[in-house]
Amino acid sequence: MINQIDTLEMLQMRAEKDTNKIDAFEVAQIQLKKATNKMNLDPNILAQLKEPERVLMVSIPVKMDNGAVKVFTGFRAQYNTARGPAKGGVRYHPDVTLDEMKALSAWMTWKCAVAGIPYGGAKGGVICNPKEMSEGELERLSRRYIYEILSIIGPKKDIPAPDVYTTPKIMGWYIDTYNKLTGEASFSTITGKPLELWGSEGRKEATARGLSYTVEVAAKQLNINPSKATVVIQGYGNAGSISAKILNEQGYKIIGVSDSKGGVYNLEGI
Repeated sequence: MINQIDTLEMLQMRAEKDTNKIDAFEVAQIQLKKATNKMNLDPNILAQLKEPERVLMVSIPVKMDNGAVKVFTGFRAQYNTARGPAKGGVRYHPDVTLDEMKALSAWMTWKCAVAGIPYGGAKGGVICNPKEMSEGELERLSRRYIYEILSIIGPKKDIPAPDVYTTPKIMGWYIDTYNKLTGEASFSTITGKPLELWGSEGRKEATARGLSYTVEVAAKQLNINPSKATVVIQGYGNAGSISAKILNEQGYKIIGVSDSKGGVYNLEGI
């Protein structure tokens, strides 16, 4: 198992000399190198795993509600498809970067491989602030994004899904656009859709449920008694809010939560 603390320590000295943000893809590269060293992996295989198979950057012109056309930038990174079609979410956020997409697609690749799931890893994103956009603007953005990445997605190529600030409704726009453009009635290209569009029950809780399983295993490994442990949750969207509920049901005391607008803290529990 890769030691995250060691990885961050390796970057700390560099960060002290460089005031810029730590590059997420650089973190992924360091983690990969540490893991492959433990595995004694063939250097030729490592060379292939150090870079994504494909990265697409697209311009997304959107007519805004005021009549002006604004051009957004979007990405889709497909890191590795040796085990199957690429799989990964799409996030809408003003801080989205190409290197972040490359890193997240790498981590999706490792996760699918470790879990034994027959998929590769991918990640997508659009540089935008969805909190400042109307529903109509978000729909036009979402449909155009799918139009722009259409050539590299499909049930046997790459399967997008929700991520930060993307929702089942947005996934519904994705699959509707995909089917209109391809002339198909296929619903397997996009996951995280509404149940009415053949989405999966339990998908909304899936990320938080996975976190709770990880916490359960870690607590046992570290001899932590849930009834004597406290929890602070950073980010209170779909994953964070449901995680708080599940962990509370498992006996943990939630003493703090926060989102992009602020936070609350109570040592006695929330």
